[in-house]
Amino acid sequence: MKRALNFNAGPAALPEAVLKRAQKEMMNYQGSGMGVMEFSHRSKEFEEINDRTNSLLRNLLSIPDDYEILFLQGGASLQFTMVPMNLLEEGSTAGYVMTGTWSEKALKEAQKIGNAVPAASSKDSNYKAIPDISEINVSADASYLHITTNNTIFGTQWHSFPEDMRVPLVADMSSDILSRPINLSNYGLIYAGAQKNLGPSGVTVVILQKDLLKRSKKELPSMLNYQVHASSGSLYNTPPTLSVYFLMLVLEWAEELGGVSRLELMNKQKAALLYDAIDRSSGFYTGHAELESRSLMNVTFTLESDDLTASFLHEAEESGFIGLAGHRSVGGCRASIYNAVPLEHVEKLAGFMNDFRRRN
Repeated sequence: MKRALNFNAGPAALPEAVLKRAQKEMMNYQGSGMGVMEFSHRSKEFEEINDRTNSLLRNLLSIPDDYEILFLQGGASLQFTMVPMNLLEEGSTAGYVMTGTWSEKALKEAQKIGNAVPAASSKDSNYKAIPDISEINVSADASYLHITTNNTIFGTQWHSFPEDMRVPLVADMSSDILSRPINLSNYGLIYAGAQKNLGPSGVTVVILQKDLLKRSKKELPSMLNYQVHASSGSLYNTPPTLSVYFLMLVLEWAEELGGVSRLELMNKQKAALLYDAIDRSSGFYTGHAELESRSLMNVTFTLESDDLTASFLHEAEESGFIGLAGHRSVGGCRASIYNAVPLEHVEKLAGFMNDFRRRN
């Protein structure tokens, strides 16, 4: 079977090796005579998968012992609510750095819970850049500061981060977690939907300082309480067992590949190919993001006219490329090149872009 050249923004490409292993184990996981999705989440087999996944993630991201790892459901969108429910203290504020659609949605949900305010914004430039750290205005007694580390729609990414913050830093890393090393000591809480870099949709990873669990009030609904999930090892209710299993396989794949540092090198190489095709096109392609804010995960660009864009997308689809249409907020095109997108697929796309430019 010929694999699609998949550049979807999410759910996105999975490593071929992971899919093949899952296919092999689909009906008979480790001689059990059952598939993972058939196991009880209280079974020895799934508890081993859950523990193995936790251990792999802790090792790959160098997560210290004073941080809890949770595997939850509801995607990053539920975290827009759970974060302020658990962390936004009464009488306090939360600051949100506005860098795109997802930070807008996060702020909107937080404002339903308490006093959440913008701490900086690049909306006036249609989110072409990440605000300078010096522009961030957050109160010293704020409950936390929230950022979105990579912005899939606008193709921007944080490349330097607020450090030595007076308040806990909360980060939505849904679209670039595991793509590069991170310094966990800078963060109070990280959350990430799996469906871009970690696995299929269905499981959300939350990594948080254990001290912050003290803020989770007993009055909160149990399913929305970090403390409840932490005390039960992410097994308070029936978890998305198949998604956790796939997460384990992706983490094993990343470990075998050489870890996060190796993935970062590969991601830089892939992104350079596409940005080179844009920058050498003499204006035929125009990148949306400013140079210093360019994403290594989502390359966004426009062409000279709507007709040319439509022709590009049509020919790309005819050539086997999937998911290249840009979001309506930006228009044009978007190539999402997450960890699992092979280098050779990106090379083919860069070649197609160069050839299309020469012919048009």
